[in-house]
Amino acid sequence: MADTIPEFCRVVPLARLGSAPFRQQIEATTSEREKLSRRFDLLALDRLTATVELSRQGDDVIVLEAAFEAKFVQSCVVTLEPVEGAVSDRFTLVYGPAEAEQREMGSQQAEAAFEPLNRDVIDIGEAVAQELSLSLPVFPRHPDAKIEARTSVESTRSPFGSLARLKQRMEC
Repeated sequence: MADTIPEFCRVVPLARLGSAPFRQQIEATTSEREKLSRRFDLLALDRLTATVELSRQGDDVIVLEAAFEAKFVQSCVVTLEPVEGAVSDRFTLVYGPAEAEQREMGSQQAEAAFEPLNRDVIDIGEAVAQELSLSLPVFPRHPDAKIEARTSVESTRSPFGSLARLKQRMEC
């Protein structure tokens, strides 16, 4: 099975990382933002920028710390009208061999997720894209969107009332 290239690919070779932290600013191009919009079911992704820092923790563990900002447009879940939104967030990921997961997770902050390191590169763009997807509003609503609540007399009765009436009809 061939590897697919992510929409927002920014690969950092592990050989590039030394003892000092590696810091990089990244920004999605127009084409990358359009592809990410389709992936995350957005009407538009107007901006996606991030500052990412990679630092070694011993020989086989790498910590990624990032801050990102995004401006986007989603569909309202009620009216399907465009809803503009913005998000600014920070996250930490710990990369290492699969066998190091238990050892490292005990020593890292509780909010840091562990990612197994199975190649000699880390895609910092894809890490940011995945965190963006987790930060998007799940049920975006336009400020004017309203749901008309209909109350019926039937809903206030016991749920077994309908069954009792059905039983009476069958007995007749």
